[in-house]
Parts: sequence; C-alpha cells; structure tokens
Amino acid sequence: MADIRSSEGEEKCEGGLMRAPLLAGERIGANGDEELAVKKSSKEERCMVYLSTFIAVCGSYAFGSCAGYSSPTQAAIVRDVNLSLAEYSLFGSILTFGAMIGAITSGKIADNTGRKGAMIVSSGFCTAGWLSIYFAQGALLLDIGRLATGYGMGVFSYVVPVFIAEIAPKDLRGSLTTINQLMICAAVSVSFVIGTLLSWRALALIGIVPCAVLLLGMLIIPESPRWLAKQGKQKEFEASLRRLRGKDADISAEADEIQDYIETLERLPKAKLFDLIQRQYIRSVTIGVGLMVCQQFGGINGICFYTSSIFESAGFPADIGTITYAILQVIITAVGAYFIDRAGRKPLLVISGTGLVLGCLLAGSSFYLKEHEIALGAVPGLAVAGILVYIGAFSVGMGAVPWVVMSEIFPINIKGIAGSLATLVNWFGAWACSFTFNFLMSWSSYGTFLLYAAVNAIAIVFVIKVVPETKGRSLEQIQASINVHGRN
Repeated sequence: MADIRSSEGEEKCEGGLMRAPLLAGERIGANGDEELAVKKSSKEERCMVYLSTFIAVCGSYAFGSCAGYSSPTQAAIVRDVNLSLAEYSLFGSILTFGAMIGAITSGKIADNTGRKGAMIVSSGFCTAGWLSIYFAQGALLLDIGRLATGYGMGVFSYVVPVFIAEIAPKDLRGSLTTINQLMICAAVSVSFVIGTLLSWRALALIGIVPCAVLLLGMLIIPESPRWLAKQGKQKEFEASLRRLRGKDADISAEADEIQDYIETLERLPKAKLFDLIQRQYIRSVTIGVGLMVCQQFGGINGICFYTSSIFESAGFPADIGTITYAILQVIITAVGAYFIDRAGRKPLLVISGTGLVLGCLLAGSSFYLKEHEIALGAVPGLAVAGILVYIGAFSVGMGAVPWVVMSEIFPINIKGIAGSLATLVNWFGAWACSFTFNFLMSWSSYGTFLLYAAVNAIAIVFVIKVVPETKGRSLEQIQASINVHGRN
C-alpha cells in the first residue's frame, strides 16, 4: 500500500482514511519503523521537561540535607558550642515548627509569585539558615538558622511536586514527581555518611550547594504554564508550554484543554479556607489530607528518627542497621519511581500499606518476645527484618505517592490553600509522631508497633475506597472527575 502526502502534511491511506500529521523527526521507511522514530522524537522534545525537573528537585535535595543534618552532627555541636541537652533538643525540633510555618504560607507564595518564585524564596531561606548555622557561636544563631532552613523545607515540600506535576506530560508525571521523594532520601543518606567525615560547619556549607544550583537553574527553565494561564499571561503561557513540549510539537489540544479549564475556574469566587468543605471540593481535600494522615501517623518519623535506638534495644549493631536502612531507602524509592506510571498510584499504595503492616508486626513481635523472654535468639533478626520491610514498603509507595496525588487532585483555584493545608497536616503529623514515639515505647514497645500496624491497615482501606487512580490522565481530567463525584 502506498502512502501519499497531501499539501497540508496529511497522509491519505487506502480507503480514504486520514492519518495525523507526522511528528517532527518521523520518517516512514520500507520496514514500517515509524513508531521508533516517534519515540525518538518524543525523547528529544522532552529535554526541557527533564532539565526543569532536575533543577526543581535540587530543592528536594536541599530539603533532605536539612532533615539529615542533625543526626551525624549532634555530638560535635553540643561539644563545640557547649549546648545543654535541652538546648540541642530545641535546635533539633525547631526545624519542624519552621516547616509548619512554611507549609502554611507555601500555597500563597506559589500562587502570588509563581512556582519558580516560591522555589527562589525557599532557597533564600535555606541559604540564610545554613550561613547562620555556619557562623553560630551560641544557641541563638543555631536556632535561627534551623528555623530558617525548616521554613525553606516547608515551602519546598509543597511547591516542588506541584511544579513538576504542572510541567510534566501525563505519561511521565508520576515518575518525575516521585523523583522529589527520591532526592530527599538520597540527601538524608548522603548527609548521614559525609556528616561522619566532615565538621558540622563544613556540612552546613555543603547544604548551600543545591540551593545555589537551583537559583542558577531558575534562570534557564520556564515557569509552570498552568500558573501562567491562571494569571492571564497568554503569550508567556504558550511560550512556556512550547519550550516544555518541543518547538515542533503540536500543543494546540493541550493548550485548549488548559485554557478551557482555567476559564471555567475563573468564574468561581476566590477560594478561602472554609470553601474547602464545600461539596465540589470536599472529596479532593479528603483525598489529599487523608493521604498525608496515612503517611505520617503510620509511624514513619518515629521509626526514622529513632532507628539506631530501635536496633540497639533489639540487640542489633546500630551502625550496620542504620547504613543498611539508608541504602535500602534510596534503592526502593527509585524502584517506586520506575513503576508509578506503569503500575499506577493505587496498586503501589496498597502494596506499600500491606508491607507497612507486615513490618510493624515483625518489629512488634521482636519486642514482645524480648519482653516475655521467649526465643531471645530470634529477637534481633525479627527487629531488623521488621524495620527493613517497613522502610522498604514505605519507600515504594507511601513515601512518594501521597505527594504525587496531592499535586494532581486539587483544582488550580484552590491548589494554593488546599495544598498548604495538606502540607501543614503532613508536618504536624511528622512532629506528633516523632514527639510521641518515645512515650509510646515507654508504655509498650510491642504495643507501639501494633498501633502503627492498625493505622496502616486503615490506610489500606482508605486507599481502596476513596483514592482514585490518576495514572495516564491530564490534571484537568483528574480534577474534573473528582469534582463531578463531589457534586453528586
């Protein structure tokens, strides 16, 4: 069958059927290998998406550097600055309060200054915070620096996944957004390792590096086209979308879909906090906030912050266990990033939740056996297996996917305020879990893990019953579908 090119670039095939125009770089050969050419062209056209994602996740790496800083530096800071235990405890915990303040303001900043503007603000706070820590000679500058880096973390935790979700093609959105969590895990692990080799002041200076890369990168990557469309900046919107999709790509359909959706939302009044409980929004808010509750109250921060003491309590070498934990976390998060756009969000969350329940039961069993002096030889093995199963399961789904879904489900007119609420709930949960963990362990070590197992079991039910699958759908399709259910 011969193909005939028309003057408009269309192809007429046998039977009068019309084919779509050839994509840039596509060639039709005798062997019918046009699909391969299309894929090659698609990869070339997505270079700006990949570059923009890399620049954005430098913010995620900065986030992880802040989170991982205190663990390897505690003894040196206490010795060099002559801090009491109470003063160092304040230094460690004030990070979370800074993050909660950042979470409250993150949506407003991202809506008013743009996604790039919010990342610049966050980088500025982190850089100022690291410099304050570096020059500190007493507790005051240390606390100011830690509070500032915490604020930057809170803003980064919202704006990075939102920016990536808004620039990515729908078939890559899950994988690219999951890189946010991967970079956080990598930064925490790197900080833990190099923190044992460098001074605490040198480690603070290294924390500035990802911020500097991000600030320079902001000069060359485009702003979120969806934010530009919402601001009514038509020329900038089209230019940004074209840079992200490639100069030869046909962006008309995607641009029309975004514009139509924005115009629909513009007819609605500006969203306020109490508007989130309206029927058309309540389902998306329930999903976003509910996933953050499931992520944090399942025990992750208690187990993460006190991994060494858990291993020691079970009679296993803490250094070996913690290093294994750090390596496993990065590897499994990378595996989750690969599968999120292939398996989907819900399957990964259900698999993750099941693994979390199993990990909690294994760890709880080890402490039960130890407390009742039964099969003491099995206690260390069960504890290690439980913690590693737990962190592996968390990394494959519950760690990253709630942030991916949060960045997808909120309509753009409530994304700022709803995203801030979800991020605030996440950071409050992180504080509550880490604060109560030692009290719970004093009450009952195995009971603590049974409690976490119950929360994770409830999370599985929540995911199955409430959370929609968002794989392979545009943001506008996802939000329209959720809103339709909310109105019914």
